[in-house]
Amino acid sequence: MELKESLEKALIELRKSEKRKFDQTVDLILNLKKFDVKKNSINLFAPVPYPIKEKKICAFLEAKNNNVETITKTEFKKYSEKNQMKKLAKKYDFFIAEASLMPSVATSFGRVLGQMGKMPSPQLGILMEVNDKTIKEIKERINKSIKIKVKEPSIKIPVGKESMKDGEIIENILVIYNSVLKALPKEKENIKNIEIKLTMTKPQKIKEIN
Repeated sequence: MELKESLEKALIELRKSEKRKFDQTVDLILNLKKFDVKKNSINLFAPVPYPIKEKKICAFLEAKNNNVETITKTEFKKYSEKNQMKKLAKKYDFFIAEASLMPSVATSFGRVLGQMGKMPSPQLGILMEVNDKTIKEIKERINKSIKIKVKEPSIKIPVGKESMKDGEIIENILVIYNSVLKALPKEKENIKNIEIKLTMTKPQKIKEIN
């Protein structure tokens, strides 16, 4: 059975579950085998065709920019206390930074943002030049990307919302699945099984993958 067909059936089953008062997240769970988390680090951003949610983005910039919430270098001292930094980190989903400010960002915010996996990343988050066009472009890329970091032999990745169409969710899953496959040392041999679930449901196993 093709993966796409299996996903369609699994989504039909998930949608039979009790309706909740909120828009549940659809999660993809990839259980791995023959994979040593300590030896193989996977840390990537997978672009998805259908954004899952509008991410709250904060930028560390030399000067204020109207297209994004900004913290300038002179404002760094406002966040010298660890609890203030934690509040800031919880308020935003994603942080970006002007390249010239990265040493100061690392010194001032690294201990909290690093721990929470929210430090501006060279993969998607460091700006060599700052103007309205580059800010708008990076915001769009962030909103159309899913961060995948493997810390254990089971990866849980948000791939959609219950309110999205099945076809959109499946397209997102296939893109994410293929991105992870390429990053795994033995590709399909490292996949034990695939499951999908809604926030409040038990996982639905995807039977076979060709």
